[in-house]
Amino acid sequence: MKEQLEKIYKSACEELKNVNSTSEIDELRNKYLSRKGELNEIKKNLKNLSDEDKRIIGSLANEISEKLSNELKIKFDEFYTKELNEKLVKDRIDITLPGKFTREGKVHPITSTTDEIVSILQGLGFSVVPAIHSPEVETEYYNFDMLNFPPDHPAKDMQDTFYTTVAPNVILRSQTSGAQIHAMEGKNPPIRVISPGRVYRNEEVNARKNNFFHQIEGLYVDKGVTFGDLKGVLNEFIRIYFGSSRPTRFRSSYFPFTEPSAEVDVQCIMCEGKGCRTCSGTGWLEVLGAGMVDPNVLKGVGIDPDVYSGFAFGMGVERLAMLKYAIDDIRLFFNDDERFLNQF
Repeated sequence: MKEQLEKIYKSACEELKNVNSTSEIDELRNKYLSRKGELNEIKKNLKNLSDEDKRIIGSLANEISEKLSNELKIKFDEFYTKELNEKLVKDRIDITLPGKFTREGKVHPITSTTDEIVSILQGLGFSVVPAIHSPEVETEYYNFDMLNFPPDHPAKDMQDTFYTTVAPNVILRSQTSGAQIHAMEGKNPPIRVISPGRVYRNEEVNARKNNFFHQIEGLYVDKGVTFGDLKGVLNEFIRIYFGSSRPTRFRSSYFPFTEPSAEVDVQCIMCEGKGCRTCSGTGWLEVLGAGMVDPNVLKGVGIDPDVYSGFAFGMGVERLAMLKYAIDDIRLFFNDDERFLNQF
């Protein structure tokens, strides 16, 4: 058995001289040192020897196993280093080569403008209403009736409003103003909220109008709220949004849900008030409608108009973006023209 051990060691050493890779060394290790290896097989037969032979042969077997294991490790480390260096050379990256250009998506100008407007109004004390209180698919009850629209108001006509087939009197909202009803129902003032979202109107598309656009509704209800508060908030918003004071004007107007009502215009940046196709030659662009919340609207949601008052406003996101970035056609926002979008 001693001769057999020495023969196995000699054979292993001969094979080790001829290995060329770490994988071949692993094969040798399995052949001689694994549980089913040749050296382990001899150790299994030690039980058949006398105690003296067990001590001698067992000691020799362990000595050979340890010696062979060390030699395999030395050889393995040598080939591992060599193979690693070869792999590093092969996979080397030339950092002086130009990188591959990867196109990145960008935020759409309507989204960035909406985010900016919301951020400014939040800084002025408004909070965004939950999306559940500002649905795009709405009922006439919230879009018209609760906003003090009379039953025969022309805005309810099929040619002005998009009606759905979901159920009778279910429409695509024509304004974000319905969100103020949801926001006031079951709530006690003070209420100071905004609601950004998409709206739909069945009207002719041109440089200033589209049948799908974006609005941001604002509402403030509390004791002692005045029209002066409304003008102060809107003028401060315009100052922050445009970065400096811009000529504005409040024109008397009419909305069923506010009284008194006004439309707010900002001087056209394209022509600086001289008149162009974007402003239809007037020198001004309407950006929002506003007014004091009508007492009937407050009564409808259970708020006492003798105790509380409030103002509401609705601003067009596209119009504000057009004025800030000197865009002369609202349709550019919806054409997916990369030449236009890449400017943002």
